[in-house]
Formats: sequence, C-alpha cells, structure tokens
Amino acid sequence: MKNILVVNSSLNSEAGNSSKLVANYLDKLAGKDVKLDLLDLNEAQLPHLTQQEMAAWMTAPEERTQAQAELAAISDALLSRLVEADEVVIGLPMYNLGVPSTFKAWIDRLARAGKSFKYTETGPVGLIADKPVTVLAARGGVYAGTDYDTQTPYIRHIFGLMGITSVNFVYAEGLNMGEEAAEKAFSAANEKIIELLSN
Repeated sequence: MKNILVVNSSLNSEAGNSSKLVANYLDKLAGKDVKLDLLDLNEAQLPHLTQQEMAAWMTAPEERTQAQAELAAISDALLSRLVEADEVVIGLPMYNLGVPSTFKAWIDRLARAGKSFKYTETGPVGLIADKPVTVLAARGGVYAGTDYDTQTPYIRHIFGLMGITSVNFVYAEGLNMGEEAAEKAFSAANEKIIELLSN
C-alpha cells in the first residue's frame, strides 16, 4: 500500500482552487491501493517559527525541559509524516507572489539541519529519501516561466535541500482572468494530472 501525504494550504480550505486540484488528483486514485495522510495547514494553524522552538531542536532530548520537549515534538511529528510518505501531493495557491505563510511555517519545521539535511565541507546534503512530490499550483494570474514565479524555484530548492528532487508541477493559471480562462486552466491541469498518473 502506498502512503500519500496530502498537504493543502489554501485559506479557503476545500473551496480553494488548489484544494479542488488536489481533490481532482485524489479522485483519479480511486480503486488504487493507497493510504491518505491528510494535512490541512489552514486547520493546523502552525505558528510562525520562534527562537524558543528552534532552541528546543538544538537541545539534546534528555536535556530538554517539558516545554522544549513539547515544542520539538511539533517538528518531529511533521518530519515523521514526510519520511513515512511514499509520495507527497501539495495544493499550493499563490498569495502575493509567494507561498502561503502556513506553508512556510510547515517547511520551517521540516528543513532542520541534522534531521532532514546536514552540512558538509562541499555543501548541504539531504537526509530524506527521494520520493515523488506533485505540486498542484493555483494562481489568479499567469506566472509560470516568468520572474514572478517565485514558488517553483523555491519548492525545488527547499525539497532538494532535504534530498527530494522528484518534484512535478501542475499549474492552473489565469483563474481570476475570466470564466473562460479559468475553465481552460482547469482543463489543462486535469490533462497534466492524467499524464502524471499514467507514467
């Protein structure tokens, strides 16, 4: 059985366009032997990373206070879910040319030196086994392939830092540029999803 970590990050939860793309992707897995680990970052409401939480990571487990142990457990649990996943599916809207702050809060608890990557004399080396990551990106405008698309390189770099390089993107763009444009965008995204799942 394949374990799929499904991460949604839309402020609009299930009504968000990126969440609809994820639902479409999961519908096409019907009948397959998969287990879904669902993580809605809007519901999880992870706080912004603090110095206290980072200090807890850097303190040896046997030396942590109760408060530090509780803080470290947040990241440890999220990292375990990523490590245990055979595949990751991410619903990612674009907010102000960037990723949602809830998504950044999640990433900040995954990208940990000594846990998901390590520093070496030749640079950082990822510690997480490579696995397919599918990013279903919903955008009001059209940005893919332009300097305004800050998400694509960021996602590739941050997962690559952790050792995950098998990253694919499905874009639904121009969703706020009229009904016809939105319909074409969702149709094109659906075709890309079918292509990815057929490989």
